[in-house]
Amino acid sequence: MFVGIHTTFRPRRINAIRWSPHVPERWDPPRCIILPVAPFDEQSTVLSSVEMSPSPEAVFRVTVVEGVDRDAAVLVDGSSTLLLGQSPVCALRLTDRTVSRRHLEMEIVADRLRVRDLEASNGTFIGSLRIVEVLLGGGEILDIGATRVRFDREVGAQPAPIVTDIHFGEVRGISREIRRLFPLLARLAEVDVPVLIEGETGTGKEVVARALHDQGKRADFPFVVFDCTAVSAALIESELFGHERGAFTGAVAQRRGLFEQAAGGTLFIDEIGDLPIELQPKLLRALERSEVRRVGGDRFIRCDVRVIAATRRDVDTLVQEGRFRDDLFHRLAVGRIALPPLRRRRGDVVALVEHFCKEANADPRAIPATVLSEWIHAEWPGNVRELRNAVTRELALGDLQRTEPRVDEAPGDALMTLASLVAIDLPFVEARQRVLDAFQREYLERVLEAHGGSVQRAAEAAGIATRYFRLLRARARE
Repeated sequence: MFVGIHTTFRPRRINAIRWSPHVPERWDPPRCIILPVAPFDEQSTVLSSVEMSPSPEAVFRVTVVEGVDRDAAVLVDGSSTLLLGQSPVCALRLTDRTVSRRHLEMEIVADRLRVRDLEASNGTFIGSLRIVEVLLGGGEILDIGATRVRFDREVGAQPAPIVTDIHFGEVRGISREIRRLFPLLARLAEVDVPVLIEGETGTGKEVVARALHDQGKRADFPFVVFDCTAVSAALIESELFGHERGAFTGAVAQRRGLFEQAAGGTLFIDEIGDLPIELQPKLLRALERSEVRRVGGDRFIRCDVRVIAATRRDVDTLVQEGRFRDDLFHRLAVGRIALPPLRRRRGDVVALVEHFCKEANADPRAIPATVLSEWIHAEWPGNVRELRNAVTRELALGDLQRTEPRVDEAPGDALMTLASLVAIDLPFVEARQRVLDAFQREYLERVLEAHGGSVQRAAEAAGIATRYFRLLRARARE
């Protein structure tokens, strides 16, 4: 039995290789692709080598061998990442109440099956060993709650091919983690069904939604964006469905809502997980009946609109806690896309850096090799958005941002730090913000170090939610 227990994947580095052409639109993906990252001179003789995710070479059958769901099974062929749990979005859906809604994530990595525990409440075990992430070779049995699952290699089965396209609209990447989404995106662009896009902050959910719109039959009609966190709860209904004159204080004129403004096109509702529970039945009706009623109105208005929603939250947990209606969840998740975080998109940092440089009409070789090396190995809690900001800042400021005195680097104790800050005569608001930024950066890094790099334990010690901890850390590193 082969069981590989590991925590991270590191890109392999090789010695100096000079390479100049850009990555083509399509290519026969090798195991390793070389991209330019720095000028080739006496001071910098290292260009980065980004290891490509190996193409799938195996198919696995996952079978429940003990428990209430005995004989339930699913094939994992490398075409996508599959989930196991109670949630309707799981490829292998179980009824065992001791299994979490999203208990395991499974994907093919070369000729092995990678299984990752999604912080399930009852854990995942091989014998008495609780695992977080393992590589399985076939024949292993895992215990999840009161259920036992066997993972067998399917002899003679052909793994799903990985597409050679490296972009779908503006969604770009050379990693297998992002490329294997392209066939799904292409299919969803062709059909007119609601879509739910899930992913961490900054993974590109709006970019995906825009690509689905631009590549679909509604491309010539409006693409309207609404962020549930950008409007107060009292005004969301009016924003979405519109209002009649005099419907409430301040409604001095009739106003069309975003559903009407998006007629014929796409309405992208961002952060749907933050939609107040009392408004969810009205959104559900709009989806099911294709009609809305303005606030203060007495008639329904037909709206031919495709709805694409996105969230950074775990909607399954929200449903379980009663904060999100399960019927609305099922209606939105007719098509479901789970975007991988940048730290799991092996090879995409370099490709995205080159793309962002070209967008800014800059030479990718302007990025120093040392800086790019740091970016390749970074966790990127802010994901693609954070990387874009880092590239923009590097191109604009270069060495200046690395030599500019920072309040957290001032010598001496806190009083000397504050004194040195006051001495440079900054405006009050800017000076105060620098102190707060320095405190936040130092605090987060110290508490993270004290808990062995575990974001979850560090967030618990800090008394804040894990997602909020990641968000604060992303902002602190920008």
